[in-house]
Amino acid sequence: MPQMAPIGWLSLFIIFSIAFVIFNMMNYYSYTPSMPKSELINKTQSTNSLNWKW
Repeated sequence: MPQMAPIGWLSLFIIFSIAFVIFNMMNYYSYTPSMPKSELINKTQSTNSLNWKW
């Protein structure tokens, strides 16, 4: 029973909520999408075409 042991339920809720949000943010922002190789090749060719010889 929670009323039998009066510990800081609000502080525990806040701490676990912050930990949950931080964990979800770390999982969401750690994902790096990979570009397909065809787009990568086209991108390098387009940058190489800008090398003017003057």
